[in-house]
Amino acid sequence: MPRTTLDVPHAPGYAAPPAMRHLLGIEGWRRDELESLLDRAKAHLPGAPDTTHLLRGKVVANLFFEDSTRTRTSFHMAAKGLGASVLNWTHTGSSVSKGETLLDTARNIEATGPVAIVMRHRSSGAPHLVAKHVKCAVINAGDGTHEHPSQALLDAFTLRQRWGSLDGRTVLIVGDVLHSRVARSNLHCLKALGAQVVMCGPPTLMPPGLESLGAEVTYNLDAVLPRADAVMCLRVQLERQEQAFLPSTREYARLFGLNAAREERMKAGAVVMHPGPINRGVELAPAVADGARSVILEQVSNGVAVRRAILEVCTA
Repeated sequence: MPRTTLDVPHAPGYAAPPAMRHLLGIEGWRRDELESLLDRAKAHLPGAPDTTHLLRGKVVANLFFEDSTRTRTSFHMAAKGLGASVLNWTHTGSSVSKGETLLDTARNIEATGPVAIVMRHRSSGAPHLVAKHVKCAVINAGDGTHEHPSQALLDAFTLRQRWGSLDGRTVLIVGDVLHSRVARSNLHCLKALGAQVVMCGPPTLMPPGLESLGAEVTYNLDAVLPRADAVMCLRVQLERQEQAFLPSTREYARLFGLNAAREERMKAGAVVMHPGPINRGVELAPAVADGARSVILEQVSNGVAVRRAILEVCTA
């Protein structure tokens, strides 16, 4: 399986999340495993009993080879909430500029004694490589265009908090699917939890094979929008695009941007999501991003609780 686990028997009654060696991706997770971890995250919401004893005296290392605001801050707050000290490493000013390899960096960080390495890297598969060469837990905080498992978990958690169950719900993922690790992890996660997933975007930004993974594919946002219970807009990742995939961001916004007029055609009670950062006026109009349907800040807040649960089960 893509993730490495040390499964433990579930106790009678409450099904605790299985102990995990690493969290490298969502592909291959069973529904009961996802649900047990998401249930555990509820114990880390604001107002829940104190959990600062769980990692007291231990260290969590954040290794971010790419820039990040939400994910790095969220993992930092999650580790502190469990009582851990946090080492925040970034590539800027590090020995990477002198030619140090990824594995040498990871091994040297591990030698300082963390119980977990939270890692983001521009190369797909980088956390998997590190996980084979270190003894501490490795948590994938986004690897290239491959996966972003904690983002998918917090997105699913946000929807479960709203709906109770994802069974029978339709989640529409719109935008730059080709370059989106968020879209890939969410497809695996949402399908496993019972949702129907529809992928929509320009043909140039839709990778082949999505149907074989269980997604419905469309290139017409206006046709599918009224069916959706949640619309997840993806950031147009211009920094990952080596070719001209779009005529212009203005053209993208006209065909695939969620503006006020399109919002009015959404189903009653449907919500708007975005993993951030938002290109305002491109993927989302400001009035929609900040409007009553938006659960974007809920996603950010829930991310701390979900990442506490991830750190808890990966270091158990």
